[in-house]
Amino acid sequence: MGEKRVVPTHLGIIMDGNGRWAQKRSLPRTAGHLEGLNALKRVIKEASVQGIRFVTFFVFSTENWKRSKQEVSHLMGLLVSKLNGDTFSCDEHNIRILAKGDLSGLPDDVSEAIQRTIVSTARNTGTTCILAINYGGQDEICRAVNHCLSEGTEKGITCNDIRSHLDLPEIPPVDMIVRSANEKRLSNFLLWDSAYAELEFYEKLWPDWDSEDVKILCTDYSKRVRKMGGTK
Repeated sequence: MGEKRVVPTHLGIIMDGNGRWAQKRSLPRTAGHLEGLNALKRVIKEASVQGIRFVTFFVFSTENWKRSKQEVSHLMGLLVSKLNGDTFSCDEHNIRILAKGDLSGLPDDVSEAIQRTIVSTARNTGTTCILAINYGGQDEICRAVNHCLSEGTEKGITCNDIRSHLDLPEIPPVDMIVRSANEKRLSNFLLWDSAYAELEFYEKLWPDWDSEDVKILCTDYSKRVRKMGGTK
């Protein structure tokens, strides 16, 4: 038997290209968002097959509120619909759902759908799918620092203090961040935990992603030598 391939424990995905996917097909941007969520389902299922324990998807950033009210409203409604309808699929594949970001800033129906899904999938023990919604890396760090300050301290705030107050401190730091649609930037995603993350950027638009793309990124990750600041 061959040596088992190393896969990331925690994978971060910046899902980019929904609008361009729709434009290429003369469809409204909303059609791209719908197919983007379908791609998310395909990817999380294959991530589970590959043995990736945690996958964080950049669903909606703190900057995405700048988009048109119509697009934001449609995306929020789509999230509610998918979250309410996909619980059984999560159970079938033993997938747990968590969320990170400033969830207090979301519409009530969205935050309620998220909380219901978190509770209903809490007993699943397979891959954890983390939805970064109303999320920004800088915002997460600011909120963590403010939590530290609110507790009062006579000493300086340490890196461990900040790490312990991030949105999901129990989740290990991200090992690899990938982005679709050939864009090469982090866009305020997982800034604290990406300090030693491997980065890969792929040309394919996000709605076209499937199980083969997960296999490709796992192969790319297995070729990396992670020294974490050391020499070997």
